[in-house]
Amino acid sequence: MFKKINKTIYIEGMKCEGCVNRVKNVLSAIPGVKSCSVSLEDKKADLVLAKDIDDSVFQDKIEALGFTLK
Repeated sequence: MFKKINKTIYIEGMKCEGCVNRVKNVLSAIPGVKSCSVSLEDKKADLVLAKDIDDSVFQDKIEALGFTLK
């Protein structure tokens, strides 16, 4: 059984549902991410992690898409 870690990250620059889908797909592909929901309105992603993941991993992925991690 994996430990469950809830994490919220805030993302600037998303403007449409296409942006949301790109962010969700990239974050969901990170090893250790069990689930991911992204909100355009709230400018955030709520994650459930199986292990602790350093914020720099999320920052690198988000910035590669052209968005900013707050």
